[in-house]
Amino acid sequence: MERIESVKNPKVKQWKKLHTKKEREATGTFIIEGFHLVEEALKKKEQIRDIIVSEEVNLPATWNLDQVNMKLVTKDVMKAISDTETPQGVAAICEMQIPKSTESWTKILLVDSVQDPGNLGTIIRTADAAGVDGVVLGEGTVDHYNSKVIRSSQGSLFHLPIIKGDLLSWIDQQNENGTPVYGTSLQNGVSYKEISPSAQFCLLIGNEGSGVDEGLLQKTTKNLYIPIYGEAESLNVAIATGILLYHLHG
Repeated sequence: MERIESVKNPKVKQWKKLHTKKEREATGTFIIEGFHLVEEALKKKEQIRDIIVSEEVNLPATWNLDQVNMKLVTKDVMKAISDTETPQGVAAICEMQIPKSTESWTKILLVDSVQDPGNLGTIIRTADAAGVDGVVLGEGTVDHYNSKVIRSSQGSLFHLPIIKGDLLSWIDQQNENGTPVYGTSLQNGVSYKEISPSAQFCLLIGNEGSGVDEGLLQKTTKNLYIPIYGEAESLNVAIATGILLYHLHG
C-alpha cells in the first residue's frame, strides 16, 4: 500500500482539483468521501481507481478490497483533499460511468436547469427509489459529480444511469416512440391525479424558481401540477418529483 505524507505530493494536488468540474471532465474521474459512499461504490468496484485511507482509520472487515488500489495518507493529507468540515478518513477516486445504451429505458426522468446540488442529489436518490431507468440532465443543471450532489444522492449515483443530453431531442424521440412525456407546469396543466400510471413514461422537471423551459413544455404530451391545499406557495422540486414519479410508476 502506497503511503503519502505530504500535501504537496502531485497526487494530492490532482485529487484536490477533482472538486472542480473542469478537472473532473478532463480526467473522467471524480472524488467521493465517507464510509457509506465508498461502500456503495465498492458494489461496482471496477469503477474505483483508488481508495484513500487516513492512517488512523480502520476499514470495515466486511469490505472486499481485493484488486483495489489503496493509498494510505496522513490526517493532514485527508483534510487537504476533503471538502467536508469533519472528514471521515476514507475517500475514493472513481471513474465516470457512461451507459452503453439507453434503448431499454422505459421510465425516464428529464431534468431542466435544476441548479441546487442538494435538490439534484435528492432527485437522483428519489428516482432510484422510484424505479426510474435513467436520468437525463439538460443544460443549466448542476454537475451530478459535484460533491454535494453525490452526498445528497446517498450513493444512488452508483445505482442509476445518469447522462447529460439535449432535452428537446429526448422529448422528440419519446414522442416518436409513443411514450407519454409529462411536463410540470400550472399553465395549461392538469392535476397529476387525472393521469393513470403506465409501464412507460417520461417526466420532465424544471428549475427551482422559473420551472421548465417554455419551449420544452410545448412539446410534451401533457403538463401536470400538484394541488396545494395549504398556504405554501410551491413545493420543493425534489418533493414534487417524488410525488409524480411514485404516482406515474403505479
